[in-house]
Amino acid sequence: MDDVEKHILAARALAAARRCVASRFAGAAFAYVAGSLMRGDGTAFSDIDLVVVFPSLERAWRESFTEDGFLVEAFVHDEQTLAHYLHADAESGCPVMVTMVATGSIVGPDFDSAHIVQAKAANMLAAGPKPLAGASYEMLRYHVTDLADDLRGSRRPEEIAAIAAQLYQKLADLILLGRGAWTGRGKWAPRLIRELNAELAIEFDAAFRLAAGGDAARFLALADCELGLHGGRYFEGFRQQAPMEARRVE
Repeated sequence: MDDVEKHILAARALAAARRCVASRFAGAAFAYVAGSLMRGDGTAFSDIDLVVVFPSLERAWRESFTEDGFLVEAFVHDEQTLAHYLHADAESGCPVMVTMVATGSIVGPDFDSAHIVQAKAANMLAAGPKPLAGASYEMLRYHVTDLADDLRGSRRPEEIAAIAAQLYQKLADLILLGRGAWTGRGKWAPRLIRELNAELAIEFDAAFRLAAGGDAARFLALADCELGLHGGRYFEGFRQQAPMEARRVE
């Protein structure tokens, strides 16, 4: 798909989103149209990410549907519920909703309010994630340690591949968040590592491919190297308390 075709597809997606907001979400104050189609790097199977904001709702929701041939994932909020999820995104280190709002095209009547919320999201995105610390940091280090240890023994190739698949996201989180960068899920993890450090991204990809084929040595070495930046393996002394409500009385 060349640049002209991508531009046409993005324009069609934006027009479909406008019609969708006007009809399916009548009464909405504004919306943000985001996703790979709007960025110009989508495919025929890419969806429109649509964040819809009403003046007031009893509760937020998300839904998926088709509009004018486009797949749409809609996240429906009022400003208070949207603020909750933006904050939760920032706390998690994985700014999915923050990115959609910060980079989306604004549609709907209340452009001024939409712009204010978008500016806040853009500031959150620019500030970066909070430093790794506390229980979530300990849990991440523990998960990487535990999965890496599973790779150390002699295992069947299919078991190595399964363990490496689990380790992929945890190790990506440690690499990115450990260097003060936002992390991402799915296809975003390798993209963000590549933006952070192209050489590291090449090594990460090559090591994982070998592990997926049953040879864990290189992926394990990468995990150990990353753990070394955070004090090494973290197993001895790890403790996680169950929540107080984790009790069932018959």
